[in-house]
Amino acid sequence: MQQANATVQAAAAADAPRLNDPARLKSRYAAEARFRAYGMAALLTALGFLVVLFTTIISNGWSAFLQSHYKLEVFLDPAEFPANGSGVSEQAIRSADYEKLARTALEKSLGLGNASKVERRELRGLLSRSVDVPMRNAVLADPSLIGKTVPFWLLAHGNVDALLKGAIDRKIPEERRQLNNRQVGWVDKLHGEGVLAKRFNTGLFTFGASSQPESAGLAVALIGSFLMMLTVALLAVPLGVAAAAYLEEFAPKNFWTDLIEVNINNLAAVPSIVFGLLGLAVFINFFGLPRSAAMVGGLVLTLQALPIVIIATRAAIRAVPPSIREAALGVGASKMQTLFHHTLPLAFPGIMTGMIIALVHALGESAPLLMIGMVAFVVDVPGSAFEPATALPVQIYMWATSAERGFVERTAGATIVLLMFLFLMNATAVYLRRKFERKW
Repeated sequence: MQQANATVQAAAAADAPRLNDPARLKSRYAAEARFRAYGMAALLTALGFLVVLFTTIISNGWSAFLQSHYKLEVFLDPAEFPANGSGVSEQAIRSADYEKLARTALEKSLGLGNASKVERRELRGLLSRSVDVPMRNAVLADPSLIGKTVPFWLLAHGNVDALLKGAIDRKIPEERRQLNNRQVGWVDKLHGEGVLAKRFNTGLFTFGASSQPESAGLAVALIGSFLMMLTVALLAVPLGVAAAAYLEEFAPKNFWTDLIEVNINNLAAVPSIVFGLLGLAVFINFFGLPRSAAMVGGLVLTLQALPIVIIATRAAIRAVPPSIREAALGVGASKMQTLFHHTLPLAFPGIMTGMIIALVHALGESAPLLMIGMVAFVVDVPGSAFEPATALPVQIYMWATSAERGFVERTAGATIVLLMFLFLMNATAVYLRRKFERKW
């Protein structure tokens, strides 16, 4: 032993001059400085791309949260609501020509006493095709409004909204512009008088699908995503936690459990489109569940989320010190009591983090949902998980492929909404981990 120590000391003494050589020290410090510079450059490059990404999305999408409206005094002409012996029927209210009433109010705001046929057609081009919705709903709720002049905030046409937001260049020749010079003059006049103004776009969150950008919203996608995430949470979490607890605490270590573990790890890396094909073959073609339903989307995303939940839960259970289990078993607790009273409560932060990560991953998926038909044009908000719906990523995809100019800002605005949900869910995961985690 003494001879070995002497040998080591002799070698260290022999290497000391070489290690303390100023040239070698300078070279080592230079290499370390270069490595730090490379790491800093990589970090700054990544942050730069991230800043560009978010700047582009926000600059293109913030305007989607504002929408141009007309504040018009609309006379609900009784001549448009023919009455029968028992009064004005619901069918008469629904079939009334509200566009004509809105156009008449717009003519009055512009001071056009006797508008020509051409002017009326151009005025119609300033109003959204969905201009009838608020008036119809108001009259259906209170038929006594017929015959009165009622103030309404009515949607402007998408081209008018684009002009006010600067998306339409006024310098473009009239024949190549969506609005002619007279329409532009009307818009400027109405905007200057306060009749036309940009308001917070509540329709972005309350409207369903529409071919017109000004009346297109995320209501169906938000409800569909909520129903799918609820399905994933109710199925993937208990199944994943139970499977992880069994594999970690009860399953014997043999060939079959090793095979199951390998397949779980492989499933976590399977492309999402494969789960969409599986859902199409099993849930729709075999079980006959309705296409485009949020339930089918939730089942498909549950299959995709299960491996993530299982892997995260097993890692959280492994992180619990063995001494906890040994102490519980030592005082007479069964393995089941040890699991539910000690192991799982201590693993709770990791389990919650894994669950939220799985939900975030599922919320951002679109490929498997495209395979099961969730690209349907759905106008009405689904009343249950078995009715047609869509999801936020799919809605973004559908708007991104639309040719209308107004859908560009809608696409970026919906992306901002999706990113906000993802940020909140990730922030929740971080909060839960820090609140409940324990240091050993």
